[in-house]
Amino acid sequence: MNLNEYLKNKPIFYKKIDYDRMPRAFKSIKNSLNLPPIIHIVGTNGKGSTGRFLAQICESLGYLVGHYTSPHIFKFNERFYKNGQIISDDELENAHQILQNLLNDEFKNTLSYFEYATFLAAILFEKCDFVIFEAGMGGEFDATNLFEKRLSLFTPIGLDHTEILGDSLEKISYTKLISMDKFAILNDDMSEISIDIAKKIAIKKNAKIHLSSEILDEFDKREILKYANNFKLAKFQISNLSLSFAATKFLKLKPNLNILGALNLKGRLERVLSNLIVDVGHNPLGAKAILQSLYPNKFKLIYNSFLDKDYKSVLEILKPIVKEVCIYDYQSNNRELATKFLPKVCENLGLKYSNFTQISKDENYLLFGSFMLVEEFLNKELK
Repeated sequence: MNLNEYLKNKPIFYKKIDYDRMPRAFKSIKNSLNLPPIIHIVGTNGKGSTGRFLAQICESLGYLVGHYTSPHIFKFNERFYKNGQIISDDELENAHQILQNLLNDEFKNTLSYFEYATFLAAILFEKCDFVIFEAGMGGEFDATNLFEKRLSLFTPIGLDHTEILGDSLEKISYTKLISMDKFAILNDDMSEISIDIAKKIAIKKNAKIHLSSEILDEFDKREILKYANNFKLAKFQISNLSLSFAATKFLKLKPNLNILGALNLKGRLERVLSNLIVDVGHNPLGAKAILQSLYPNKFKLIYNSFLDKDYKSVLEILKPIVKEVCIYDYQSNNRELATKFLPKVCENLGLKYSNFTQISKDENYLLFGSFMLVEEFLNKELK
């Protein structure tokens, strides 16, 4: 069975997660994997751009780098980036066949979509100088947390996936930060609550932690701002770049932003049309970052949300930059959408709303939401 057929039988979303399955599967094939220690990125927002900035910086210095990210927008291959480009179909299929030969029948049948993808990354990146793994939604029990680490990087942590990770910032921070290895760097935009928890965990684990700004000197900060101005980075992207830059200094590299190109990653405050900006932030923390980046400009917001997300807070946060909410309805087989509840929320917030019809040339639009929303919209409306 080829990879595409195999993945069709695996749901992307699970209501209940078996936390014992991945460790058992890992133990069964561990000795056959030759992955170098990973740079592990954990957090709620900013993992993708932090990882890709880090990969591109290391590549610019001549190193072979693998970056495993999730989810994808258009194609499964987007989760695997190596040597400056997305992994090819042939490379993925070859890794799939290798993995099928390593796993026993139990794990072939039961591994989740994300767990299987994580093992594929471990095979694809075996010969890399640096390997960057982004955690999925968690930290402590995440499939990526089983691999030996070179460094832990933490992006800002906020309320998301509360039904699984916990119903408070304290609980979510703990389950993410407890994945900390012996060396860790925190994004400067981390909340004080999360920083305090990180310090307590570091003491218990005898780990060394720093904020990005504690590693960067004044010259580094000037170079980062110069790059940010050249490529018109939003504030949250500057903090993600700073975290990546700090990581390269910890790794004893000599980063040179003068030879670094633009961020090579889709869906992060990306202008896909002259009047359409796309961002996959999809939670309140992401909404705050977008507000800070785009205010005081006004947009028609193309929006929908999974029902289990905090869409009320997202709309409330984005209200200062929203001219009208254009509700985009689409088919979601795995998770229920909040489509029928959005009009009432808009009314309560005093937001004008309508059902999306088409992009008008004389309006500015912001498409903000999940990877699935962005994929559906771009595939159906712009192709």
